[in-house]
Amino acid sequence: MSAIVHAEASTRWRPAPVILASVGLHVLALAALVLYPGAWAWALGAIAANHLVLTAIGLWPRSRLLGPNFTRLPAAAAARGEIALTFDDGPDPALTPHVLDLLEAHGVRATFFCVAAQAARQPELTREIVRRGHSVENHSNVHANTFAFLLLGGLRRDFAASQSTLAALAGRAPRFFRPPMGFRNPLLEPVLHETGLKLVSWTRRGYDTRRGEAALVAADLERGLAAGDILMLHDGHAALTAEGRPVVLEVLPQLLAAIRQKGLKPVTLHQAIDP
Repeated sequence: MSAIVHAEASTRWRPAPVILASVGLHVLALAALVLYPGAWAWALGAIAANHLVLTAIGLWPRSRLLGPNFTRLPAAAAARGEIALTFDDGPDPALTPHVLDLLEAHGVRATFFCVAAQAARQPELTREIVRRGHSVENHSNVHANTFAFLLLGGLRRDFAASQSTLAALAGRAPRFFRPPMGFRNPLLEPVLHETGLKLVSWTRRGYDTRRGEAALVAADLERGLAAGDILMLHDGHAALTAEGRPVVLEVLPQLLAAIRQKGLKPVTLHQAIDP
């Protein structure tokens, strides 16, 4: 019996210290309003300031203050010389096949954070990602700009839809999640826990949805390149070069050459974190 209780306790969601402190502040502010009604301005000001801090933390994609967040691969993966290439915002029928061809030409495996609604419109392309040995993970259902403002009900509905869609197309449910633009709120972590998903951000990015200069994008991705890095690129919403070519297609060969030169091994997140 004790073993069962221990197993259940180990899976219970445990709020991060920042969230616990926020709850405590709200309780104290409400108590102050009851005991000292004249202090309402101070109490409301404290609550407002707290929400501003939480919002700022949520707009910091690589922060771990709201809960666990992979910004690098585990130490064991880094010791094996592994690195993770991740692609967001696809699948895009005009771009993803070219990315897949480049990866295959170099014998590289990557992780694709797919938008579920987009994947549903491109079922064969989504299956092709898996057939070529890559991993399909969750990048929300519709990639809404308002994702970070969803409440518990909205987050649960998003995950129910996206997990179901991606599991049906990829043959297994995603185990990793990256929110749109990396933005989130304190309610995301308990829903991730319920769903069994792990939050993944990145070590560095090249801003390949905003900049069409391949040299600049590649330089940002290659700066300090080392084992354990998680690199973020995009196979959707890609910026275009001056010649009208998706910049990621210009950057990827350079980046793969730099990875090979350093003796690093690109793997999927499943291989590195959750084999």
